[in-house]
Amino acid sequence: MPVSKPIKLTDHVYWVGAVDWTIRDFHGYTTKRGSTYNAYLILADKITLVDTVKAPFKEELMARVASLVDPRRIDYIVSNHSEMDHSGCLAEVIREVQPEKVFASTMGAKALKEHFKIDKEIIPVKDGSDLSLGNLTLSFMETRMLHWPDSMFSYLKEERLLFSQDAFGMHLATSERFSDEIDQAILDYEAATYYANILLPYSQLVTNLLDKVENSGISIDIIAPDHGPVWRKDLAGIFSNYRKWAGQKPTNKAIVLYNTMWHSTELMARAIEEGLRGGGTDVKVMSMGAFHRSDVAYEILDAGALVAGSSTLNNNMLPAMADVLTYLKGLKPKNLIGAAFGSYGWSGEATAQIQEILSAMKVDLVGEPIKAKYVPDDEVLESCYELGRTIGSKLKEIVREGE
Repeated sequence: MPVSKPIKLTDHVYWVGAVDWTIRDFHGYTTKRGSTYNAYLILADKITLVDTVKAPFKEELMARVASLVDPRRIDYIVSNHSEMDHSGCLAEVIREVQPEKVFASTMGAKALKEHFKIDKEIIPVKDGSDLSLGNLTLSFMETRMLHWPDSMFSYLKEERLLFSQDAFGMHLATSERFSDEIDQAILDYEAATYYANILLPYSQLVTNLLDKVENSGISIDIIAPDHGPVWRKDLAGIFSNYRKWAGQKPTNKAIVLYNTMWHSTELMARAIEEGLRGGGTDVKVMSMGAFHRSDVAYEILDAGALVAGSSTLNNNMLPAMADVLTYLKGLKPKNLIGAAFGSYGWSGEATAQIQEILSAMKVDLVGEPIKAKYVPDDEVLESCYELGRTIGSKLKEIVREGE
């Protein structure tokens, strides 16, 4: 068994999870700084394990638990989320530990049974219900579709500690376990990137959940998510950021997103950038030859405009553009304006395909797509510049109206 030590969070709660320093892809979201799979042990009268870890890290989990108590003394296991990075070793842990009871949300109990074929009964808990641990009490709050149907929060009343599963988390492998021990710029970037790539499609549900937590009247001193560091300071800051990100209020920022073969589409992108910048709009130019789709999602989080372009290859847009636009479509960003552009040699279907996807994303399209045959001439580049000015002017008007 590996030498792995727990981290004390409160008098009764310890972090017993695992650090994954090497993971670099999470369902298409690039995790440049790795991740953690957080699990927590509550040393109450009824010793309780909250979540487990990804299957390859099971021995690390068990070693941390064993440094505190004999794992066979665990009375209860609570599964807040049935995704495999949190439940991958659950069936094995149940067989080894033989806990008295295992709890999950109503949907979680069903999912765990169907996915892992667990023989032991999974007891469903209702939204708002309590579980006595003897000297401590867990309260449950359903958080369906944040980001799976089974998701729920568990709240340890006496410690005022919220086990928030995938909410308020980030993919960040560090030796530090608390957010206040980590550089603020890294925290801000990784929390926003996580939200953009995982929770953005569920933003209305996030807003509803924040309202639900605030209206519940519970006091929270610590947030213990299933990924990334534990929050014990500036909880108002992460709550405020989640409310801001969920609101998707457009700012005076435009993304010019493109992919090019022989630089013609790139020339058009730079002309659009000049038009936007000349009108006073902040611009991020992103070539899909240089950026990952999850980088684009991060930038979209606070943007107000998306202008997308591609060369035509084999009667289609370039593969990297099809990739990123499909990804963004699934993330469902809101309140964007935009346009399509591109170059071609003889068929030129890419711009219409981009416009179709932007329309499906409910992007408010500004003007018709701009197409250049072979190499854009001065007239085409001037049209691109004017498109940038037009989009910038409209975006600033939208931002003013929203202030």
